[in-house]
Amino acid sequence: MLASPYFRLPCQTVQRISPIFIRRQTIIANNNNARKAQATKSGSEPPMPDSLQDQGFSRPSVLVVVPFRNSALRWINSYMAHFTAQSNSKTEIANRERFISEFSLPEDTADKLADAEGMGIYPPDHVHTFKGNIDDNFRAGIRVMKKALKLFETFYGSDLIVASPLGLRLAIEREGNSDFLSSIEILVMDQADVMTMQNWTHLQFVFEHLNNLPKDPRDTDFSRVKSWFLDGHARHLRQNILISSYETPQIRALFNDTFRNIAGKVRFERRWPGVEIPEGIKQNFVKFECNNGRDEADARFEYFTKEFFPSLKKSAVLSANTLLFIPSYFDFIRVRNWMKQNATVSVAFISEESSKSEIDRARAQFMKGQKSFLVITERFHFFRRYRIKGILNVIFYGPPDHANFYSELMAYPFFKKDVEPSEVTCKVLFSKYDAMALERLVGTKEAAALIRGA
Repeated sequence: MLASPYFRLPCQTVQRISPIFIRRQTIIANNNNARKAQATKSGSEPPMPDSLQDQGFSRPSVLVVVPFRNSALRWINSYMAHFTAQSNSKTEIANRERFISEFSLPEDTADKLADAEGMGIYPPDHVHTFKGNIDDNFRAGIRVMKKALKLFETFYGSDLIVASPLGLRLAIEREGNSDFLSSIEILVMDQADVMTMQNWTHLQFVFEHLNNLPKDPRDTDFSRVKSWFLDGHARHLRQNILISSYETPQIRALFNDTFRNIAGKVRFERRWPGVEIPEGIKQNFVKFECNNGRDEADARFEYFTKEFFPSLKKSAVLSANTLLFIPSYFDFIRVRNWMKQNATVSVAFISEESSKSEIDRARAQFMKGQKSFLVITERFHFFRRYRIKGILNVIFYGPPDHANFYSELMAYPFFKKDVEPSEVTCKVLFSKYDAMALERLVGTKEAAALIRGA
């Protein structure tokens, strides 16, 4: 797994896809040699070997998975630039205008993030992720020829497929099979951290259908299919490149359980320094015990409802102007239902599923003091990045995956003038299973000490 900062164009990884061209040249050369050998069986040229294996069941050999159309636009533009630079003659790119039109915003649509770029209205990572077309249902096939690229080629005529998890899943369900993914030799997952904020089950579905034996032979010449494809071992020789700005348990599980190349695998880690927040804010990291990862969600909920939240209600300071941040939507639903039935404080709720009118009403009620608590999800903050006013206390049901969210939320109380850092309180509920997210907040060394209880 490769760690990548924001603003990194994928040019370096694009160069790894040059094997597409080499593979096509090899197949074409072998085809020519086969024709010559057939025509001159009695001649002086050596005959073609009987076991020439130089291809897969289907043509696509490279799959690039990205979360949004704007990501695909950057990827394919980089590949077109690389292909053109490597070509010694003029390169023809078919359907270029159609591609730019379909993967950019419509001409009559204003991009508020592009207009706000450089003005500090939105954080840089948010602008980079969401500027442009953020539709998450797409797939594009690219056919690579000697002096030309053809965009929007059919899957079975493509060498390279660039798609989103949702786009791939819908294509597989529509086709009734995943034969077009049966011969993938290089897989690139870029912005995996962004995909964790989408529906992760779509990505799991794709991996379940990757490098499976095809259901329909089509026009496959099985005498030319590589032996490891025929034996069902393609997934063990596939090169996997996973790029993420940070690691989550879902990403680690994917790396551990799904990537099984016989040549091994390498995971690059970094030591995190921790995030900076205004000096003087009172931070309290509260650990609850849990010895089984499967029971962690239940243990967190039980500790929150029986010990953590009752202590908040008893405090005159923490029982008002309090933002409760919940990373998981499933935990949000559980806490919301419990608070509606049991909490004796006024609460407003916002999630990624909330409408704009619901969001505006909840924010206004909280800012005016009509609601003592405002409960939000991490995905809501990830997609909307609204600035919330009226906060003096920030409570984290669990550490956020994105460390920037921690520092952003800790800065929100100071939207109100004359607020001193000593007036702001922060509490973070965590267990040993939050180690990955925790180290991004407080630093790798400090997180280890918190987990140990030192």
